[in-house]
Amino acid sequence: MSILFFILIFGVVVVVHEFGHFLLAKANGIHVVEFAIGMGPKLFSFQKGDTRYCLRLLPIGGACIFEGQDGIYDKDKPKEEPDGLPGDCVPDEEQKGAFHKAKVGARIATVVAGPLFNFLLAYVFSLIIVGNVGSTPPVIGNVLEGYPAEEAGLQAGDEILSLNGERVHLYDEVSLFSALNTEGKDVTIVYRRDGVKHKTTITPVYEDGRYYIGFSGTGTPVVGSPLKVMKNSFYEVRYLLKYTYKSLGMLFTGKAGLKDLSGPVGVAELVDDVYQESKPAGVRAVLINMLYFAVLLSVNLGVMNLLPIPALDGGRLIFLLIELVRGKPVPPEKEGLVHMIGMILLLILMVFVFYNDIARLFR
Repeated sequence: MSILFFILIFGVVVVVHEFGHFLLAKANGIHVVEFAIGMGPKLFSFQKGDTRYCLRLLPIGGACIFEGQDGIYDKDKPKEEPDGLPGDCVPDEEQKGAFHKAKVGARIATVVAGPLFNFLLAYVFSLIIVGNVGSTPPVIGNVLEGYPAEEAGLQAGDEILSLNGERVHLYDEVSLFSALNTEGKDVTIVYRRDGVKHKTTITPVYEDGRYYIGFSGTGTPVVGSPLKVMKNSFYEVRYLLKYTYKSLGMLFTGKAGLKDLSGPVGVAELVDDVYQESKPAGVRAVLINMLYFAVLLSVNLGVMNLLPIPALDGGRLIFLLIELVRGKPVPPEKEGLVHMIGMILLLILMVFVFYNDIARLFR
């Protein structure tokens, strides 16, 4: 069951990502040579229109290959003859539908569409989750005796509005802020009690390897009206976006290491953990938790693909923005070289992460 859930979740997230690229490419007249789900050897494929649809062996990725992108052309596509005379065909790189022949705005939209569709998928799944089980508001449920929160006068029932000027809407955001305060910096809390706003500054106390303020949430999710569900679903996705880019920030600042990265094997292991922990609570709990995992994975994939790394959507976007500013594209051979180097480095990272995941399984 865990393997099936992993394939299903990963498959849906990847299909939606690639479909975003596909839809915007078609809308802008860009020829999609191949729409592939999975990586590695081809299991089967079929041709529909001018696009070949493929299912590949390894369910760990996908691709939407455009005409002319990275020098790839559809060799089976008939050459156009603008003057109607045989033997006077348009070269591959000049054919209609080639990626680089589209307007720069159309290409930017096509590249960004993949991550954007991941965020939209995350929001749709969040609507289902929040509509069924609700979300936890940032309300204090218990103040621990002898901790800074009690000394500052915080009480159960207080609604936290902001932390160090950062607006919060969910208790998860409060937990994330506290967990990331690894240096024990003072925290300015704006909260509401009986309709009146209050403000206090608290110095966390260090205990058991981390800093504590000294309160916990109610732990009670609230569903609310349809409008509230829509708003809280947006806040859930926003929280996971914040969670993802702050985690990446820890990676780049050295607060987290490469050993903390996970690839498909690590994701499959996490799916199994979620499934095993949810199973005793019944089918509904399993489905809700799997949906939440899909939301996290979809947001994660969207953010990672927007990073300005060659060979990823973010790396391609950088070149398109440079073209937009200078009014002419970067020479294809130079851009291709950068993406090739980026792909080699990504493959090396993938091997390292795969090894790390396997080693973690044995540990």
